[in-house]
Amino acid sequence: MGIGLKEKIQLYGFNNLTKTLSFNIYDICYAKTDREKKEYIAYIDEQYNSERLTGILCGVTNIIGACVLNISKQDYDPQGASVTVMISEEEVPPEQMDISCNQGFLAREMLMNRDSLVVAHLDKSHVTVHTYPEFHPNKDISSFRVDIDVSTCGKVTPLKALDYLIGSFDSDIITMDYRVRGFTRDVDGKKCYADHEINSIQNYISKDTLTRYDAIDVNVYQSNIFHTKMMLKEIVLSDYLFNVDPRELSPETRLSIKDQITKEMLEIYYGMNMY
Repeated sequence: MGIGLKEKIQLYGFNNLTKTLSFNIYDICYAKTDREKKEYIAYIDEQYNSERLTGILCGVTNIIGACVLNISKQDYDPQGASVTVMISEEEVPPEQMDISCNQGFLAREMLMNRDSLVVAHLDKSHVTVHTYPEFHPNKDISSFRVDIDVSTCGKVTPLKALDYLIGSFDSDIITMDYRVRGFTRDVDGKKCYADHEINSIQNYISKDTLTRYDAIDVNVYQSNIFHTKMMLKEIVLSDYLFNVDPRELSPETRLSIKDQITKEMLEIYYGMNMY
């Protein structure tokens, strides 16, 4: 039985429900030589450094209607980056913020740029991102994976940000998990295990985006667990070659490369090696 809410539920006290979205994308690239592989990894590492990822996560926070409390970010050697953003459902006045976070920069910025601030509920949540550039010396296919987790409490839901997240990355494969955990109570004391209606993650993705992908669902409705994975339908070879013009390749080579890319995408999509 899916989540069905025909009438708005009147809750008692604070909304304890936790809504968590795990969003993963894979970008695939054909890179044959060691130089091409290293250049691809360096390119990805620069394009999706911690600074840009921070901007994306702040965009997610804005879309779902939450407020940034604290940001922690790190670029790694030789590659990869991580960002964690602590958020709240409503704004927090600077005098209640821990000034040891972000060296107090965020609190001072709030003091300077905001005329009035509202005390937040105690519903601290978080948004995190980690990147995983990857290649193998004996394979011609390199890949880049991004893991984003958005966990919220209260009224806000991370599902609103799905189109923004998909558009923020070159997404060949997308896997998404969404779960509503815990319970809250209505004014009569009855437990409420969901406060919004959902029977598929796809309901929160635009039709224009869905037409570009093949998508399948694996849902466990009675546990409020939803899983969707998507794979790009059309492979345009020029989008997968790094510093190579496909017109310079023979038809046989182009076909071979396209087959390798397709195989890689299918293996990731179905989660198994194909021989």
